[in-house]
Amino acid sequence: MNTENISVVLVEPQGPRNIGSVCRAMLNFGLVDLRLVNPQTDHLLHEARQMAVKATTVLEAAKIFTSLEEAIADCALSIGTTRRFGRYREDMLHPDEAASLLLPLTDEAKVAVVFGREDKGLHTAELDLCQRFVTIPTSDKLPSMNLAQAVALCLYEISKVRGEMAGAAHGRKQLAANDNLERMYQHMRESLTKVGFLDPQNPDHILRAFRRILGRAELNEREVRIMRGLFSQIDLIDDQLCKLKKEAGIDG
Repeated sequence: MNTENISVVLVEPQGPRNIGSVCRAMLNFGLVDLRLVNPQTDHLLHEARQMAVKATTVLEAAKIFTSLEEAIADCALSIGTTRRFGRYREDMLHPDEAASLLLPLTDEAKVAVVFGREDKGLHTAELDLCQRFVTIPTSDKLPSMNLAQAVALCLYEISKVRGEMAGAAHGRKQLAANDNLERMYQHMRESLTKVGFLDPQNPDHILRAFRRILGRAELNEREVRIMRGLFSQIDLIDDQLCKLKKEAGIDG
């Protein structure tokens, strides 16, 4: 998956601060191709640079087009964003579904996510140029989102789904292999039985509770090693105590 093949297209954006904020969101999620269709403001104004912060490279490299058709001419898939439903605006995708659709194409082709005007969104004729539509499920109390926020949300979903496809699962830790977990539980059984915490006649009674507790913790390999280090220390202390008792002539 190549995020450099994902274009963010803004149709007639009106606010320089919104454009700058979009640039920042893009670079946050590794995107660099911004396309502006007939912008209603100078995208290089100071206000835009202020909001872009360290993403001025994206702002300065933005491509300007006179029509949406021209802006997405090289894209194999264009997804238009809209909050309006109705005739010709059916079969809507949510942002995560759109991400799952477009990401596999980015290895070999360019794709675009198209956003409309701050006040009117995309016209039906502009949506006609897009193959699929995406909508952000918002409250009826205020369904329309700020342009830059809508872009950030969609790009977050793209980044999240990209991580899932790559096996990162939103950046969650890689879980320990089952055979390592079982070796840890065997070590736990031996150590806690030796110090008298577990009943040698039925050690699994309490051990099953530990399995449930640690199962919910979703241990990774490092955490398994830490747990085994704890039991090794218990073993060491128990051995030292046994040795001291033996030297002192204490039985048991």
